[in-house]
Amino acid sequence: MTTDIAQVKAALRAQHIETPSWAYGNSGTRFKVFAQEGVPRTPQEKIDDAAQVHRFTGVAPTVALHIPWDRVEDYAALAVYARDRGVRVGAINSNVFQDDDYMLGSVTNPDPAVRKKALGHLLDCVDIMDATGSRDLKLWFSDGTNYPGQDDIRARQDRLAEALAAVYERLGDDQRFLLEYKLFEPAFYSTDVPDWGTSYAHCLKLGPKAQVVVDTGHHAPGTNIEFIVAFLLREGKLGGFDFNSRFYADDDLMVGAADPFQLFRIMHEVIQGGGFSDEIAFMLDQCHNIEPKIPGQIRSVMNVQEATAKALLVDGEALRSAQRAGDVLGANAVFMDAYNTDVRPLLAELREEMGLDPDPMAAYARSGYFEKIRDERKDGQAAGWGA
Repeated sequence: MTTDIAQVKAALRAQHIETPSWAYGNSGTRFKVFAQEGVPRTPQEKIDDAAQVHRFTGVAPTVALHIPWDRVEDYAALAVYARDRGVRVGAINSNVFQDDDYMLGSVTNPDPAVRKKALGHLLDCVDIMDATGSRDLKLWFSDGTNYPGQDDIRARQDRLAEALAAVYERLGDDQRFLLEYKLFEPAFYSTDVPDWGTSYAHCLKLGPKAQVVVDTGHHAPGTNIEFIVAFLLREGKLGGFDFNSRFYADDDLMVGAADPFQLFRIMHEVIQGGGFSDEIAFMLDQCHNIEPKIPGQIRSVMNVQEATAKALLVDGEALRSAQRAGDVLGANAVFMDAYNTDVRPLLAELREEMGLDPDPMAAYARSGYFEKIRDERKDGQAAGWGA
């Protein structure tokens, strides 16, 4: 392997992985939310916990907010609060799926009054972006139908396009929105944004400030996600990732838990396609239902780092040579050689060079932070789904 280790370290040092505020709150399955000790009660305490992840990993300098779960009176002050703790506010995530009015959809609802309400929330989120200095607005719609004939599928696409155009028009010059998709759930007959092609088509029509976000848990089993990544990179339409993992249907497991090889393959395409830059947002989108919150986020960041390090170690020259020669097994061997490399010593060495503990998990456990917040946060309402 002829890869320049200094260049690999430089790339890893520059990598930024955004953590989500909701990962620090209580969460669970559709049947039960499991409460844990020390869970934050306010958006500020969520930021405090996110700052700990950055403190021990060095590569998680931003935290995504979710509106209305992270509603405050003064968002500019919240941004200052984050900066004072060594992190920044990242993407603003909208929520048009929890109100009773959205039972039949939000921006695609047949009722124009409901559509107006949903669009108003999206535009309010852009106002929050203005106040916090955020670049990205994350859009995910649970909209769809459960039964054949329930609504006009084409009309719903028209309503979606109208809402997206209004949001696009409201964005500032340095802002953009990332349109997420999901194969199904909670709409079980037709989902209004079910796949990357639907998201891509809407974003392509609107322009450069509309980008696709790839959630790694939102595909049918067996889907070649790295093909989607390669295609969107080629078209200049990949805005970012929601990293998580799933075994069957849901997507709230830690990134790399189900298929670390897939994560490596995705990162290889990102690197080969020139997407390893600030233009591609690397965001975690997951909950920690039975594992502790902050260590779960630290481990997830490390999983992304390890997959990235392995992808950076692919000998590109040898791979391209084998590909040009039609050497199927030779090309695969180059690929697998990088994947089978133990990059943990490399990352430990890099962390020491960055002034960090080589073992972030152990360092956090020794820090006493959990014991501190467990005692301080005994009283009050813990944050969680819907709060």
